[in-house]
Amino acid sequence: MTNRNPVETLANTRHEFGEHGGVNMSIEASTTFTVMHSNTMPDIFGGKKGPDQGGCYLYGRHFNPTVYTLSKQLAALEGTEAAYCTASGMSAISATLMQLCDQGDHIVSSNAVYGGTYALMHDLFPPKTGIASTFVDITDLDAVEAAITDRTRVIYTESMANPTLRIANIPRLSAIAKRHGIKLVVDNTFSPLILSPIKLGADIVIHSMTKFISGASDYIAGAICADTEFIQQLMDLHTGMLMVLGPTMDPQVAFNINLRIPHLPIRMVEHAKRTQLFAERLQEMGMTVSYPGLSSHPDHELISELHCPDYGYGGILTLDMGTVETANELLDMLQNEYHFGYVAVSLGYFDTLMSCSGSSTSSEMTDKDKAAACISPGLVRLSIGYTGTSEQRWSQLSEALKRMGAVPEQRIA
Repeated sequence: MTNRNPVETLANTRHEFGEHGGVNMSIEASTTFTVMHSNTMPDIFGGKKGPDQGGCYLYGRHFNPTVYTLSKQLAALEGTEAAYCTASGMSAISATLMQLCDQGDHIVSSNAVYGGTYALMHDLFPPKTGIASTFVDITDLDAVEAAITDRTRVIYTESMANPTLRIANIPRLSAIAKRHGIKLVVDNTFSPLILSPIKLGADIVIHSMTKFISGASDYIAGAICADTEFIQQLMDLHTGMLMVLGPTMDPQVAFNINLRIPHLPIRMVEHAKRTQLFAERLQEMGMTVSYPGLSSHPDHELISELHCPDYGYGGILTLDMGTVETANELLDMLQNEYHFGYVAVSLGYFDTLMSCSGSSTSSEMTDKDKAAACISPGLVRLSIGYTGTSEQRWSQLSEALKRMGAVPEQRIA
């Protein structure tokens, strides 16, 4: 097993010139593309020619040169043969699962996933597509295997679970998937650069690039990283879920996110550095804090084995405040009195974003399923930003906890 830094692969890939020799790639805004000879068109429609087969493009809902270039960078980061970027993380998830599953098929999914992903599989798929899902504790490998049926086509998990921060044992899950001839799909949104699911045995990796990869909370975007055959399937003119359903990424969005890829490593290092510091201090105060970088985290040894150590353990921690009322009191105080961060969904922003998961990003889940996933009512998710100084932000957080009486005064540094 290798923990090689994925940025090395990106550095060998990212060497694009603009149309007129610019150091940045050009934006190709055309919705449709000309061919020099009309007899080329049938070959494009038939899949015989394309961006890598003669440099041929057809239509913006198919492949776009600017989006295609960004996609190659995502493939380099994740170590896949190919990738393609989409209009959102949810479009990447839904297109992937619908491409892999037919009516009557079955998915085994982690029970701790983003609420929108849960809603897709639990509420939308069964009546609309006939695709069923079973939700299990992804860390219980026996339960994962027991849930597989003869109609199962996918094991689905997040590399770092939202919001519980449990770590998927991707090598062991991959072995299960291969034994049953099914695909392992991993959402790596929480841990770009930190974990490399393809190298660990996953078949397909998904990102919501809205989060850490974009880093500024100004674009909705997604990506699917896989082998060339699967990306081509997604773009098939008859049955391709990206081509036919059309969740197209705008080339201007692709261009702007492209400019942020080079400093993604710098940002991830700082996110992790501050989150590690806060998690350690919160634990010293006696708070109920969860962070994969703490030795007390149930999956600390696992992620320490799997991750690239250059990027630490991620930029998100959770703080269990017991009740939703106490959680909301803390969030309001941190935002409105201390300016510590923003009470908002999403993550990976340069400022801290905070939410009470059970009543926000996991609210689509039933109370029973939230309990099974260990999402307590007072669980606060903190996506730690890097504005201000570490000590300034720590002072704000610790002072708010002190005022609330959440910890003994003498325990607060």
